[in-house]
Amino acid sequence: MTTDKIHSTDPLDYQDLPQAIGVMTKSFGDGWVIPRHEHTRDQLLYAPKGIMRLQTGSRAWIVPPDSAVYIPAGTPHAISMHGDVEMRTLYIDTRAAGINSRTMRVIAISGLLRELILALSEEPLVYEAGSRADLIAQMIKLEIEVSRELPLNIPLPHDARLQRLCAALLANPADRRTLDAWSEIAGASPRTLARLFERDLGMSFIQWRQLIRFHNALEALSRKEPISQVARQNGYHSASAFAAAFGKVMGLPPSTVAAKP
Repeated sequence: MTTDKIHSTDPLDYQDLPQAIGVMTKSFGDGWVIPRHEHTRDQLLYAPKGIMRLQTGSRAWIVPPDSAVYIPAGTPHAISMHGDVEMRTLYIDTRAAGINSRTMRVIAISGLLRELILALSEEPLVYEAGSRADLIAQMIKLEIEVSRELPLNIPLPHDARLQRLCAALLANPADRRTLDAWSEIAGASPRTLARLFERDLGMSFIQWRQLIRFHNALEALSRKEPISQVARQNGYHSASAFAAAFGKVMGLPPSTVAAKP
């Protein structure tokens, strides 16, 4: 293993590093898919450019710029790229780093954490204790611990009837059909479907459909599609109604996402 600044792009080279945190830089084109896999170290995936969508067995996660997803070791996941993605992957030995919050989650990337990740990616692949790289890694650990969690995950159903309904909505988030209209496709009564959403997904049909729409909207906004067009594509009659609902659930106005370079 080298100690110069030319970092490996093979994830296997990062699983047994002598230090707590190593960072891999890798570029992916639009539409690239990394098949389902897992790692022996925890990961923090961050892309200053492009959007990543992850899927585990029970949830889907969207990771826009200025956010990152924390993935505990041993978690099977697949990743698809939307737009050209410049990925920075932090491989974390949690015993050495002392990370306390090890749940899978999307976190907001502060300006400080962004610069720390980019700075560590320019340091040698292997670094000594007490070195500049080691101090940067220690600050990254502290910033991860205090980062704000973002509501950017979608629970996926186990029930086959709900899977049919949810697959159709994932393919067309603008679909305005009610549970009454979905009952024939799903093969269950509206009352049964409503109960399945609460039991299987922990939320109502309306709440789940709204999450799907906002995830779809994030991808469209990142491609610089007009907010009025994104609103229509996701079932809203007006941009103002969409913006108000989006801001309430996602914690930021759609204009913020649309303005990202």
